[in-house]
Amino acid sequence: MTASLTTLPDDLPLFDGISPGNRTTMLTCLGARVRKAHKKEFLVLAQDEVRYIGIVLSGEIHMIHEDRWGDKAVLAVIRRGGLFGETFVCGTMLQSSVTFQAVKNTEFLVLPFHKVLHVCTNACPFHHGLIENMLHLMADKNAQLLTKLETISKKTLRKKLLTYFSFQSERAGSPTFTIPMTRTQLADYLCADRTAVARELTRMKEDGLIEIDQQRVTLY
Repeated sequence: MTASLTTLPDDLPLFDGISPGNRTTMLTCLGARVRKAHKKEFLVLAQDEVRYIGIVLSGEIHMIHEDRWGDKAVLAVIRRGGLFGETFVCGTMLQSSVTFQAVKNTEFLVLPFHKVLHVCTNACPFHHGLIENMLHLMADKNAQLLTKLETISKKTLRKKLLTYFSFQSERAGSPTFTIPMTRTQLADYLCADRTAVARELTRMKEDGLIEIDQQRVTLY
């Protein structure tokens, strides 16, 4: 069942401190819309002009950069409650330099940025709350990108994998965790060849560094 402005989840970080009634009034005033995307559907292509901020309600979206030779890198994985498109609508250049693709059937909320930025004549206090929550989410997104940068800056594939696994272990609070990607997606995230990643994972297992079964990993 498709969500609507009146049936949005109450636990999304974007709406912290905003009651359901005020939220519906505000989103209607802002011209917000709920949209759906099928698995593998592209929401925004590189060079597209971005005029809205998207908030994932369910599913998963990847932010992807592809160079002129067709090599792809997953820059960010955006899940429920996460933002996308904000980097471009908040800047002076509206053209996206990346592609956003749904990797699962996904629902997302669209907010026209110019209406979010300029508080309406009612000067609703919950509109200010929305802007504050959005800034917090943008900071979280920047932290995710810094994690990605630290991971791929390692000189060897093994160090990249160990750094990525270390972050996942810290997030799970356990040496055993489930990585939220397939092997192909992990290779794209690490800017590496899939075969090389599979080979290195086997070697790391043989060397006693990890135990891995599909997407479940134990870090020793």
